[in-house]
Amino acid sequence: MAAVGTPRPGVPDCVTRVALNLSCQNLIDMDVLSKSDPLCVFYMSTSGTSWVEVGRTERIMNCLNPKFSKEFVIDYHFETVQNLKFEVFDIDDNVGCSLQDADFLGELVCTLGQVVSSRTLTKPLVMKDKRPAGAGTITIHAEERTDNRVMRFEVAGRQLDKQSFFGKSDPFLEFYKETATGWLLAHRTEVIKYNLNPVWRPFQIPIQALCGGDVEKSIRVDCHDYRSNGSHNLIGSFQTTLSQIQQASQTYAAEFECINRKKKQRKKSYKNSGIIVIKQCKIVKEYTFLDYIFGSCQINFTIAIDFTASNGDPKTPQSLHYIHPHGYNEYLSAITAVGNVIQDYDSDKMFPVLGFGAQIPPMWQVNHEFAVNFNPSNPFCEGIAGVVQAYQQCLPQVKLYGPTNFSPIINHVAHFGQQALQQHRASQYFVLLIITDGVITDMDQTRDAIVKASRLPMSVIIVGVGRADFSAMEFLDGDDGLLRSAAGEAAMRDIVQFVPFRQFQNAGAAALAQSVLAELPDQVASFFNLLDLKPPSDPSPA
Repeated sequence: MAAVGTPRPGVPDCVTRVALNLSCQNLIDMDVLSKSDPLCVFYMSTSGTSWVEVGRTERIMNCLNPKFSKEFVIDYHFETVQNLKFEVFDIDDNVGCSLQDADFLGELVCTLGQVVSSRTLTKPLVMKDKRPAGAGTITIHAEERTDNRVMRFEVAGRQLDKQSFFGKSDPFLEFYKETATGWLLAHRTEVIKYNLNPVWRPFQIPIQALCGGDVEKSIRVDCHDYRSNGSHNLIGSFQTTLSQIQQASQTYAAEFECINRKKKQRKKSYKNSGIIVIKQCKIVKEYTFLDYIFGSCQINFTIAIDFTASNGDPKTPQSLHYIHPHGYNEYLSAITAVGNVIQDYDSDKMFPVLGFGAQIPPMWQVNHEFAVNFNPSNPFCEGIAGVVQAYQQCLPQVKLYGPTNFSPIINHVAHFGQQALQQHRASQYFVLLIITDGVITDMDQTRDAIVKASRLPMSVIIVGVGRADFSAMEFLDGDDGLLRSAAGEAAMRDIVQFVPFRQFQNAGAAALAQSVLAELPDQVASFFNLLDLKPPSDPSPA
């Protein structure tokens, strides 16, 4: 969603939207008893040296030829060289595995112009030293996004075939678009475990990604039984069109027989492998982030600062809270870099600033949710300059302690998000910036808080300072799969973005802000669109 780069002065800003779909072929197999579990990280740059992460695909288990369902929609500036980098990793451990711990499977550096001019670009992957990454290749399919309508689906299955002798199937669906070169993956649902009558979460697919805007164009739907080794069993499939689905669903629901061709050829008595029921198929307009901003949606920015003892004594230069004579430290750098960008979307520029993990006066009890200006009834600071001043005045008055608990702060902001949601208007969205140095102590409670917050107009940005182990932060960032609570409840969407500060020390504040805020516009727009909430004052025609 992030747009990276500034057009050259004096040149008209010619912008269009481009959707990128990724797949890989013949990846290196890094695992001994199974296959690699690939994930692709997408970066952009207009300088060629400072790369900003735009996003990550989902992780595909045990697969050397992955087709990623994650789609990246970016701004295309004809007059600007927009450099792209795709890095593919083998992520073996879904819990707490950072990219630094993952096996590198290869990369491709190219320009957006190369991809757009080719429409479908296939190139070899190379290692960091430019050696070939085995026989691995990556394919990028580009399509101009001119249609902002999406199809909203509610889909269920009935009496699907049992694929396991000892249990039930673990079904998921894949929707494919018909193209001149074959079928292109448009969407993949979540897996429903041990269920022959699954009900998938509501989802939406851009109409252009599904059928190019042509409701008479063929769509293929495959129903698979998930296998952890990557060799998913095909339960059955069918082909249809959006027109057929809509006509059938006008009365009750559109029902399609799942047909397994191999079974049909073997058994004369074969009827089907179950029924796929499309309970809702509705075309809706998808509003953009700017639609909501122009339509008077306010971004409410809250800053949370880690005052735990692991930061070190603020009086010593070794401390992460030590304020250099020139007036900066990593906390201040992160606050100003991110705050200077996001403050433009908050009309009154009054920001609540909270601290956690410190003993505070006068009782000197540990507090995980205190106002940095020590005014709990009015924790707001005026502008980023006011935030910096409050932080500097707070440091000498508190005793750094611990532990590092995130959940009180997240629940604090979620309370206001819940109040805003009850108004049933897309008028407010809440962003919590947490700046921290270390491992989370209340991980289960934090997971629960994030899963609940994923159903609210809220995002959480975590900036890690120092050199601590940030694997827990990587886990909370649901780029390779939706976060689950301690009880197993899945988040409605990915709302966490984690960035380690020291990766951007040499790149500058602008690069840090771009990386931190890259996912935010999409998180705002996708949340309100999912709830069918229009901008308070709709700036575009119906």
